[in-house]
Amino acid sequence: MQERGATEEEVVATMREGERFSAKFGRTGFRRNFPFGSEWLGRRYSTKQVEAYAVQERGWLVITVIVKYY
Repeated sequence: MQERGATEEEVVATMREGERFSAKFGRTGFRRNFPFGSEWLGRRYSTKQVEAYAVQERGWLVITVIVKYY
């Protein structure tokens, strides 16, 4: 999560307030765009999109997080 540029707060906000969609292997995906306006790996981006893929086991268990910059 940290290596991809997402914080725990962003992942939680994505799951609570973001778009929800079905994913492979019975998982659920969550997606949300955040204003960014900063640099990531030497390039400037205005938007950061966080995707979290999770399964429900006594609450949500996040399997992976993908971050895209636009």
